[in-house]
Amino acid sequence: MNAVSSRPPLTIRMRDEDNVAIVANDGGLPEGTVLPAGVPGAGLVLRDKVPQGHKVALTDLAQGDVVLRYGVPIGYALKAIPAGSWVHERLLQMPSARALDGLPIATVKPPVHEPLTGYTFEGYRNADGSVGTRNILAITTTVQCVAGVVAQAVARIKAELLPLYPNVDDVIGLEHSYGCGVAIDAPDAVIPIRTLKHISLNPNFGGEVMVVSLGCEKLQPNRLLPPGSFPIVDERGADAGPETVCLQDDAHVGFMSMLDDILQTARPHLERLNTRRRETVPASELVVGVQCGGSDAFSGVTANPAVGFCADLLVRAGATVMFSENTEVRDAVEQLTSRAATPEVAEGIIRELGWYDRYLDRGRVDRAANTTPGNKAGGLSNIAEKAMGSIIKSGSSAIAHVLSPGDKLRRDQRGLVYAATPASDFICGTLQLAAGMNLHIFTTGRGTPYGLAECPVVKVATRTDLARRWHDLMDINAGTIADGQSTIEETGWAMFRLLLDVASGRKKTWAEHWKLHNALVLFNPAPVT
Repeated sequence: MNAVSSRPPLTIRMRDEDNVAIVANDGGLPEGTVLPAGVPGAGLVLRDKVPQGHKVALTDLAQGDVVLRYGVPIGYALKAIPAGSWVHERLLQMPSARALDGLPIATVKPPVHEPLTGYTFEGYRNADGSVGTRNILAITTTVQCVAGVVAQAVARIKAELLPLYPNVDDVIGLEHSYGCGVAIDAPDAVIPIRTLKHISLNPNFGGEVMVVSLGCEKLQPNRLLPPGSFPIVDERGADAGPETVCLQDDAHVGFMSMLDDILQTARPHLERLNTRRRETVPASELVVGVQCGGSDAFSGVTANPAVGFCADLLVRAGATVMFSENTEVRDAVEQLTSRAATPEVAEGIIRELGWYDRYLDRGRVDRAANTTPGNKAGGLSNIAEKAMGSIIKSGSSAIAHVLSPGDKLRRDQRGLVYAATPASDFICGTLQLAAGMNLHIFTTGRGTPYGLAECPVVKVATRTDLARRWHDLMDINAGTIADGQSTIEETGWAMFRLLLDVASGRKKTWAEHWKLHNALVLFNPAPVT
């Protein structure tokens, strides 16, 4: 038996008014366990075996009684639940989602904190004023058809050219599944198109734009990146359009000529990137995306609160923090609208969540479809409970801006930003990259090897057991908060300092070390023809 599971029984209650608490012990607690003095439910005898992260009833609950966690209803008892019982999803009726009218609008005035000054990192300053945390050549693709060719070209560039340019961190292909067989003029087709365009302009790519197209696709290079819509750093001029290798050009005779053309086109981009050097810039140049995946009941107890504390530190330092995941904040919508900095921001939140409600309705599903088998195995009974733990990642600052899917942050949009995205890890990360993210924080309780080639991803474990087993995949162990070995504040500060080190290139994340990179997944609500 390890050190964690041999500890006395431990339960965690989020608010004094909660009538359930979660079991913190590794491996859970067996039937007949007596909860000791000093923990929520002291003196109760467990009527069931309760797995780690799952809820135990602290009081007798009659059929129809509200079950409170985080001080809010996460369900209603479908039958009588005696105190000491395991409370799981099969015993709960999920509450209805709150309507999007009559919400509190910009009513909360967040606490005023002293600005954090003097914090810096070593980044790459771009011509448009943005700052990269990495120096990467990204090759944009207009259609999935070219993905195999680009993958082989990238492999050759890495083997033959990259060693000649030691100041370039990496070469990647921006592969995706869009570009052909789509309703390119449908109203919602703008979302994947602007997403791919804005990813091509991510700060980590240094303003270098290089495109590989097939030639016959619906998403033509000049539609994706119209002339004058992006910074030009070479001699071709601002109206030249993207530098493009078209595989169907008559000049290409055989597969090798395609690869050779891509390599020759890449060379001047690499030369320019290689001249860049890191320089000291203020922490306000960070654009940090926060996200969770493979969540469990500890996500809202350890990792996400620590991320929220770190988010407040970043905002105090003048940085930009994006939180997202529509279905994972929908049940806390009143918390969002009340924290909006202005009524206009609150209306933007309502607009985006209302649009997403209608999108789900068209697919004949609702927000309940979000919660995964892994979430439930980790103690999250439904999306209402999951949302309360998810939103804590946003910290306590006022929400200053709202972004629609695929939109790019302007230079004057700083502070805490709600970037409206689906909750899918891959789609959310893709859309945050399009918004301009140059650093990513990702929390997980069940465990996921998620990573992005385009941006460093700092992984945070919610439980010590996960951090121990995945010791070379998790960058931070927030499970020490539940273990009583650290506080939320201490972990948040450690996270803040690690972000500055990772942004500066002084440290690599485990995902970077192992080169664990997930594919870009574009959000395409438009029809496929």
